[in-house]
Amino acid sequence: MDLRRLEVFCKVYELKSFSRAGEACLLSQPTVSEHISHLETHLEVRLFDRLGREVVPTRAGEILYNYARRMLNLRREAGQTLERYRGKMSGDLELGGSTIPGQYILPSLIGRFKVNFADIFIKLVIADTMKITDMVLDGGLELGVVGAKIKNNKLQFDQLFDDELVLAVSPDHRWAKRSAIRLEELPQAPFIMREQGSGTRMAMLEILEQAGFDSKNFKVVAEMGSTEAIRQAIKAKVGVSILSHRAIADELQFEQLCHIPVKGLSFTRHFYLVTHNKRSRSPVGQAFVDYLIENREK
Repeated sequence: MDLRRLEVFCKVYELKSFSRAGEACLLSQPTVSEHISHLETHLEVRLFDRLGREVVPTRAGEILYNYARRMLNLRREAGQTLERYRGKMSGDLELGGSTIPGQYILPSLIGRFKVNFADIFIKLVIADTMKITDMVLDGGLELGVVGAKIKNNKLQFDQLFDDELVLAVSPDHRWAKRSAIRLEELPQAPFIMREQGSGTRMAMLEILEQAGFDSKNFKVVAEMGSTEAIRQAIKAKVGVSILSHRAIADELQFEQLCHIPVKGLSFTRHFYLVTHNKRSRSPVGQAFVDYLIENREK
């Protein structure tokens, strides 16, 4: 079975699009279709259902993807191991970061890592915690750094960094001059929520639940898919929200937003390295994991 065709197949599976897979593989869409057609003829199964513009894998496609991804990973590991044997460390590493670590922590760590590993090409995928863990689970990513643990016995989570969530309001909000508010006051203000799958949302709800607060009491006026969108919405006086201190540090410093403590409540949460505990790591992946562990906050 041709590994190049399997590589194209995996891209179609992961991106759910022939055209986007073609762009990722530097191929025309007809060439991508030809590769998939050849695989389907060779294997005597249909791998995808074409539902208009949507491409949905069949059960046979799901089975093949699991094996194809493992075969491609083995090819990559073999090449990297031989590079290391020759005294070099090079290759590609595709890792994921949920919104906060992906935007505010990993870029500087990658920069310092590449000082010693200049020949390693790193692709950083940024998405919410659920998406990153799903991609690690499926083999699309070798590792990720996320803001919440997901219950799955195939995944391993190692604590790396701490973060503080803070209640953020606009400078004109009635709470802006307060030294603190009580937990029972939270439902009084319009609240902007992160989307389902967000590690920030999961961590916030877990902390509030442990404090005896029912999230159903929130007066949710909007749900937004990024911290940046919520920052701008708070400035526009849409409502208040609970966000990562790392994400709004500049706004707090320049008094564009205000941080209001909640009496008796600590909003400390953690970021985790997530890996698949049933898959071997490539030499490049292991080098980056070792680097993260060495540089994690004590």
